[in-house]
Amino acid sequence: MTLARQHSAARVGQLVVVAGITAALAGCSIKTFAVNKLGDSLSAPGPSVYTTDDDPELIKAALPFSLKTLESLLQTSPKHKGMLLTACSGFTSYANAFVQLDAEALESTNYEESERLKARARRLYLRGRDYCMRRVELRRPGLREALAKDPATALGTVKYDVEELYWLGASWGSAIAVGVDQPDLVADFPVVRTLMERALAIDEDYADGAIHEVLITLDGMSPTMGGDAARARQHFDRAIALSKGKSASAYVAMAASVSQPAGNKEEFTTLLEQALAINPDDVPDIRLATIIAQRRARILQSRVDELFTDGAAPAPRLAQAPPVTHAPVSLSHIR
Repeated sequence: MTLARQHSAARVGQLVVVAGITAALAGCSIKTFAVNKLGDSLSAPGPSVYTTDDDPELIKAALPFSLKTLESLLQTSPKHKGMLLTACSGFTSYANAFVQLDAEALESTNYEESERLKARARRLYLRGRDYCMRRVELRRPGLREALAKDPATALGTVKYDVEELYWLGASWGSAIAVGVDQPDLVADFPVVRTLMERALAIDEDYADGAIHEVLITLDGMSPTMGGDAARARQHFDRAIALSKGKSASAYVAMAASVSQPAGNKEEFTTLLEQALAINPDDVPDIRLATIIAQRRARILQSRVDELFTDGAAPAPRLAQAPPVTHAPVSLSHIR
């Protein structure tokens, strides 16, 4: 195959070509070099054909192959920082956008299947978390053990990238969200807050307010879990400002994490309507994330009578609004 034809094929299906190229390389060092160069390309930041797509079902079908190919490449180059982050964000986003969301859609009508999907989502979140942990431990060996002992001091003075802390916290927190029946996992909740607060201190503007969106949910927890409704509203205001009102997931996070537990049906419905009023084409780079957040908004709308029963006490916060349920979906690292 000529170089021109190889280049053309790469544009059509780069991940497919990777497998053939790496298998044909004769020397281990040459193979590693090639994998690293391809890994650099596959994990480059910025919008991708995934984030800009308007067909969630197409992306749902395509992502598993991409993610397994990444895992194959990481076997050859296990310390490639870009691919480790891509695997972390990819597994987390796939679990959130497709597996957990399907579980939420079935929760009222097929509880058994919903629980099965939540268990699968939890496993995928933890797989993503472990890839992120491998990345941060390249910078800070022993971080996992340090976080288990004392989250408040574990990060120390090491300079981390905001995206690695964000995705480590998002994957870990999302696993807690669908694993509230597992005490060992829920006990890691303070770690998630520590990671997100450090990420916020590094770059408040990251992904147009994505960290603030996660903190809406964290501060939507009960005071015994460190939550503060007033502080959650402040994070919501900042998320809306930084996204210029174009983040559907910020409205959904506020509705599910603050309005519903407070029993504020009017605010809940208004926020969901605002999420649904956003045109996904207004910000093409996050078109897919907007469409998925709007699907979640419609699921919540369909359950409004169940979630707000006159005279009934609000559902427990931990069960109703677990950490990072509505973490923004970002597949930008997957090319």
